[in-house]
Amino acid sequence: MTGTPNSDFWSTQRVIVTGGRGFLGRYVVQELEACGAAEIFPLGRSEYDLRSEVEVERMYRELPATMLIHLAATVGGIGINREHPGSFFYDNLMMGALSVEHARRAGLDKAVIVGTICAYPKFTPVPFKEEDLWNGYPEETNAPYGIAKKVLLVQSQAYRQEYGFNSVYLLPVNLYGPNDNFDPASSHVIPALIKKIIDAQEAGDDQIVAWGDGSPTREFLYVEDAARGIIMAAEHYNDSDPVNLGSSNEISIRDLVELIAELTGFAGDIVWDTDKPNGQPRRKLDVSRAKERFGFESQTDFREGLKRTIAWYREHRSELVFE
Repeated sequence: MTGTPNSDFWSTQRVIVTGGRGFLGRYVVQELEACGAAEIFPLGRSEYDLRSEVEVERMYRELPATMLIHLAATVGGIGINREHPGSFFYDNLMMGALSVEHARRAGLDKAVIVGTICAYPKFTPVPFKEEDLWNGYPEETNAPYGIAKKVLLVQSQAYRQEYGFNSVYLLPVNLYGPNDNFDPASSHVIPALIKKIIDAQEAGDDQIVAWGDGSPTREFLYVEDAARGIIMAAEHYNDSDPVNLGSSNEISIRDLVELIAELTGFAGDIVWDTDKPNGQPRRKLDVSRAKERFGFESQTDFREGLKRTIAWYREHRSELVFE
């Protein structure tokens, strides 16, 4: 199977993209535009409050969609997950459950639900296989978020069984790339480290402090690759078996910090704050199902993706405003 989009398929699709103005969403919208989708409705928080059933009903009345791509989420790194576990659970559960329920009621042809790697158990055998999703409790620091998103997999499978509703569930690994969230209060590890290191360079500091001990491993997927995978699944995949989206490249946090330091030209020391949590010990996906079911493989070299992300931040950092 090739990744070439079918123009006949997309020319009839009117697609709601919840979270369509966010980091991943803007790339998904670009992919939809390139595919020739008939109409695209990219939604941000200001248009509809997806936690409100009245608002979700209004969304489907006002937007004549044939497909839902559900990206909207309340997300962040370990710190903000620990500070707001209740709101992370509630927001993500309600936004997803209501969006999918009313997509079904409104008669949409398909829903593409984007979950999270945080749904996996804390101690999942590496590489993570989709059948391991239910073999334990997620890592504690982001379990409320991960479980709320995993509930949507149950919803997808239950709705296919009872109503014949066509929905698919994707599990992207940690994303990165230009336009990422660099707000230190809520950013994930790559943008947080890029900002921290460049700030230290500009301040003339001779060291930075990193969380944990550097031993955990992570896998990262370039955001343009993730968007392409989502669109490929939207066109070609029609089953409720969950599907990982990843690069299958694993790197330790220690090596990641050193690589970003190298690419930014930072020559100072890296001090590890071991009083801070490490998070999940290892993350690396088995990505064979995505290739088998709808032909997706990542394409962007990690080092090259980091260079692009660093260059984007250097160019745009003066425009970024954090509360």
